[in-house]
Amino acid sequence: MNHRRSKRKPNPRLKQTSVCLAVSLGGVAGLHAQTAPDADTVAQLQKDNQEMRQRLDTLEALAQKEGILPSGKPTPKFVSAMSDITISGFVTTSYFHDTSDPPGGISPGYLWNRRNDSFSLNKFKLTIASPVVQKSGDKFDAGYRFSLIAGQDAPIVNSGAKNLGFDWLREAYVDLNIPIGTGLEVKAGEMISLLNYESGDGGAVNNNFSQGFQWFFTGNGPAAGVELSYALTDWLEAKFRIQNGLYAGPVDNNSSKTFVGALDFKPADSFWFNVLGWGGREDAGFAQSLWGLEVLAGWQATPELGFGTELDYFNFHNPKGTVPSGDSPVWSAGLWASYDFTKQIGLAVRAEAISDQNGVDLSGGALGFPNPPGNNNDVESVALTLNYRPVPTVKLQPEVRYDHASRGNAFGTKADRVIFGMGASYLF
Repeated sequence: MNHRRSKRKPNPRLKQTSVCLAVSLGGVAGLHAQTAPDADTVAQLQKDNQEMRQRLDTLEALAQKEGILPSGKPTPKFVSAMSDITISGFVTTSYFHDTSDPPGGISPGYLWNRRNDSFSLNKFKLTIASPVVQKSGDKFDAGYRFSLIAGQDAPIVNSGAKNLGFDWLREAYVDLNIPIGTGLEVKAGEMISLLNYESGDGGAVNNNFSQGFQWFFTGNGPAAGVELSYALTDWLEAKFRIQNGLYAGPVDNNSSKTFVGALDFKPADSFWFNVLGWGGREDAGFAQSLWGLEVLAGWQATPELGFGTELDYFNFHNPKGTVPSGDSPVWSAGLWASYDFTKQIGLAVRAEAISDQNGVDLSGGALGFPNPPGNNNDVESVALTLNYRPVPTVKLQPEVRYDHASRGNAFGTKADRVIFGMGASYLF
């Protein structure tokens, strides 16, 4: 390897050092100019400069020999893959009381603080992600997203928590833009649901601290699959996803698949709505197959006042001899409203209802509901939450919630309950 100076290209580090040295020498020379330095002083400075250059040349040659720096090439950016990533997340904790005094201290169907009268570390979330993939018809682009959630809520939020190796995994996928038309976006890996209005991140992201019944019973958790999305216009995007069942998570126990399609409309900056449809063979314990439709919408009426809605219809099917057999419809409706009095203080309300006439969804021990499959169970709920941000990174959420069920023993031994308490989140 030839290290002759006449063949070597300038090294950026050497150039920077030389510039700094030149500036320093210029300052020293300017100072001595005021005192009329003699020839011996100037000669000494030149000698020191030459010795420093020789030392830098020696160090650079040694670095090239050891493979730390490539010969004849600019200094590489060793951490370029790390320099553009974003790291974010939150910590959420809470304390709530259930007036129904549930047996065993577990509140059926309630998320997130299910353990009554207990301080809870609900979630610790960590997300590492690349810059957002740029959808374009001109060039390829690639990215990724990776999130972990640990804490009391992890077994419910992370659909793969029961699988070894997926205990804390919330989502992890690669993201690719293929330059076709306006840009075809392809995601592959474990992705969160397209169905839910509320985020599974809970109070750290949502205006209400507790999670609504809809999020769990007429929604679904993360699942492994492949998603394609394409912007048809600047206000309409189409999505198509194939995944391991609606409730299978990252690892399925059969070869059946579920297909999910969505049309995302955004006719105005303040208004959006999505229309979704899905179907497929599940071979799950409570359903052989299912299909359904959903509408999600949000409207920011004023900078302070916002509304949202979720309307769902599910049709579960089971063969003869199964309880319940045949088709079992489940529908739900939810409405959200929020108002920000100031940047620090806001109020949010959620009202929802779910009807499960054949007891295929809200039954069989699902989140603690004791009624056996085949027995209907309808629930309604209203939650009122105060959102207080003393500083931008802290969110305090006192909340009171009323739940009613059609079955007299739905909440332990009662059909009604009030749950109140407070959650707190720190976001980073």
